[in-house]
Amino acid sequence: MSGYEGARAGAADLPSLDRLLGMPEFQAALADFGRTQVTAALRRDLDVRRAAALAGTLTHDALTPSAFGARVLSALTERNRATLRPVFNLTGTVLHTNLGRAMLPEAAIESVLQALTSPANLEFDLATGGRGDRDDLVAPLLCELTGGEAATVVNNNAAAVLLMLATLARRREVVVSRGELVEIGGAFRIPDIMTHAGAKLVEVGTTNRTHAADYRNAIGDRTALLMKVHCSNYEVTGFTKSVDVAEVVAIAKPHGVPVAVDLGSGTLAPMERWGLPHETTVQETIAAGADLVTFSGDKLLGGPQAGMIVGRKDLVARIKKHPLKRALRVGKLTLAALEPVLRLYRDPEHLSERLTTLRLLTRTRADMAAQAERLVPVLANALGEDYTVSAAPMVSQIGSGALPVEQLPSYGLAITPAGGGKRGAGRALARLEAALRGLPYPVIGRIAEQTLWLDLRCLEAHDEARLSLQFAELRA
Repeated sequence: MSGYEGARAGAADLPSLDRLLGMPEFQAALADFGRTQVTAALRRDLDVRRAAALAGTLTHDALTPSAFGARVLSALTERNRATLRPVFNLTGTVLHTNLGRAMLPEAAIESVLQALTSPANLEFDLATGGRGDRDDLVAPLLCELTGGEAATVVNNNAAAVLLMLATLARRREVVVSRGELVEIGGAFRIPDIMTHAGAKLVEVGTTNRTHAADYRNAIGDRTALLMKVHCSNYEVTGFTKSVDVAEVVAIAKPHGVPVAVDLGSGTLAPMERWGLPHETTVQETIAAGADLVTFSGDKLLGGPQAGMIVGRKDLVARIKKHPLKRALRVGKLTLAALEPVLRLYRDPEHLSERLTTLRLLTRTRADMAAQAERLVPVLANALGEDYTVSAAPMVSQIGSGALPVEQLPSYGLAITPAGGGKRGAGRALARLEAALRGLPYPVIGRIAEQTLWLDLRCLEAHDEARLSLQFAELRA
């Protein structure tokens, strides 16, 4: 740099906007972002330089065409970067609500891509040439897999519960055990949903113990439903008592009162088949006599965000006629993703290979330990002497309210600051965590016990090389 370039510059030294736009340094930006965006970004940059000139801090090296071009290109790249971005989920929570829950299997991805790029028979009956019902695209599969007589789909399980209550219990009573009045993420509370659906909540039992007589004594002329709710994100232990679905059904049946079950996660396969803890399936709940079951699509089911209602044909028909159904219905992309996921359950022998969620849940600790050993030197080299990186055993969790107290043996990377006290260690780990989140492909871990943990359960083989490249970016 010459002395002239480093010298102070004045407002009179600023080049014109038109002159800069015609220079070679801006042609790439013009091709990528268009004249409107480039002109606006360049005008903003010139305003900043003009303010610096008036303050006496502008130098000539800030006025070169290459300097203008680099700043404008950087600003436009950042401005046009997607807000919804892919990340590495190394938190140890497989179905992480904040990171999008279940990842779709390949069959669903292909189906969504086709639905994105071509018209489809969303509400068109190919057999008759008349108008069709979008639920018919997946309802037969849902009935086949669950044992329900009929089914409908809305945009999530909260919507399914709301629609069911608004249809069947408006201005009437719904009996629920106090131990099942749950709140899950986003302040979703069963009592609030009852209120907004226009139903009156009747609480029975106590927080830890509810008996059959509590349900029996609560039934009256205004009773619309007896309702069981899956205890998401927690488990009541110790001196407890609850009434199972079959017993609640036996209590309700002589009174002609339907039994509804909000199953939450809603798995369609017995998890113990793959060495995982048992989670009540939709089939078991229907077989126990439940008249209606609601459950999610993007939890243990392993599909897109959706809420399913399966059960008695007459009740589902009433639900589908409610005005809220249209407001809560799903679009073609959700249905395009859901159908192939449901089809995978017809072949349970290959489910753990083809369903991404189940594949991640059933990974072996040995497989993850081998990954960790390969990644330790890559990350250690990127971090230098400031941190210590080691391969370490850890525990994962399923997440999203499924089996809330169960843990899965896992393996990953444990990172600790090389020196300093606890206070200094905390700051060092926070800086590193922020740096990982700031990478082009963000890496999300968790800090606990003065350590940054990067759990590798959700790192599939095809993403290992990409993660290594992101670790290398930390040097920069």
